[in-house]
Amino acid sequence: MKYRALFTLPVIVSALGFFVDVYDMLIFSIVRIPSLQSLGLSEAEVSKIGTYILNWQQAGLVIGGVLWGVLGDKKGRLSVLFGSIITYSLANIACGFVEDPQTYALLRFVAGIGLSGEIGAAMTLVSEIVPPKIRSLGPTLVAGVGYLGAGAAYLTQEWFEWRTAYFVGGGMGLALLLLRISVLESGLFLKMKQQHVAKGNYFFFFSSWRRFTKYARCVAIGIPTWFIVGILATFGNEFGKALGIAEPISPGKCVMFIYFGLTAGDFISGPLSQWLQSRRKAIIYLMIFSAVFAAAYLYAGANSAATLYVICFFAGLCTGYIGLYLMMVAELYGTNLRATATTSVPSIVRGMVIPMTLTFQAFKPSFGTLGAAAALGVICYGVAFWSLAHTEETFGKELEFTE
Repeated sequence: MKYRALFTLPVIVSALGFFVDVYDMLIFSIVRIPSLQSLGLSEAEVSKIGTYILNWQQAGLVIGGVLWGVLGDKKGRLSVLFGSIITYSLANIACGFVEDPQTYALLRFVAGIGLSGEIGAAMTLVSEIVPPKIRSLGPTLVAGVGYLGAGAAYLTQEWFEWRTAYFVGGGMGLALLLLRISVLESGLFLKMKQQHVAKGNYFFFFSSWRRFTKYARCVAIGIPTWFIVGILATFGNEFGKALGIAEPISPGKCVMFIYFGLTAGDFISGPLSQWLQSRRKAIIYLMIFSAVFAAAYLYAGANSAATLYVICFFAGLCTGYIGLYLMMVAELYGTNLRATATTSVPSIVRGMVIPMTLTFQAFKPSFGTLGAAAALGVICYGVAFWSLAHTEETFGKELEFTE
């Protein structure tokens, strides 16, 4: 009987919403090369301006994560689920009409603002409605289904022209609004709404050193996920050349195989956490293997595109702890700050792509393409392991409390 909670309408709609969110978030990484080439850019310009546009999208994710998170605690989880999907769906449709890089960057910024609200609000809602004893399974189900959006984005780009891929993503988002009309608000939020406590105060996380370091650790644990996607996958074509692979490497395919791996990994991470009776142990075991496959991507001597894509899949599988990780963030904070934390943390993690890409580009002249990625990876994984070791265990924690 208790497992029926995993298949209620809010969980199903959250999973479908995250599917669309992943599609629309990754579509630029997948169509980056053909879309910028069609605007008349050279190969060197595609790399430079592509990074510029990606960074604008990630900046939108950071800003939107804070805005939607605060709104989620002040007005409710559903208000974010509605507002965010309208914003990013319309922005993605508009991306199908761009004719210059400047407009492209502006629209990806707006899309980033919208995209940042989806996953945090969905994970907060699902964490609050699924019973504590099986809570591990709810968010991992949402993430597992959601990551299939990457495959859908790649296949859409393969079957249709890049502008059509944007129209498809935006159209799916607007269609999903019809399903969201029937979703009910979280009961824990409705109870908290009647209490006289500060709601959605983002500055609470910085009001003391202890609170700041707790929040910073939450961000750091997620950084390796975007090292895998934002560096290894997005610049897959450059790594292919550095490895001497004759066949051109498609960043879109790298993204697709990594996200297929993420799907499998998220379906594994929930049951693993249940079996271990621990969030931290499940995440740290997966993170260790994620680091191993990241190293294999760079230094295992892959000599064909197929080999590199297989490594991408396993790197994604071992990084598939994101649903579990976001649920842990939700469990760390009270109901009056839960949406703010769970929405802003992954958005800031995504925003960390900006310093990561800039560092990667800065390292390349001294270390080369492979060495630059390796040095950056050591930093990303080192900070994440340290942060996880100093984070509270939250398995089975009751969530009816406020800060």
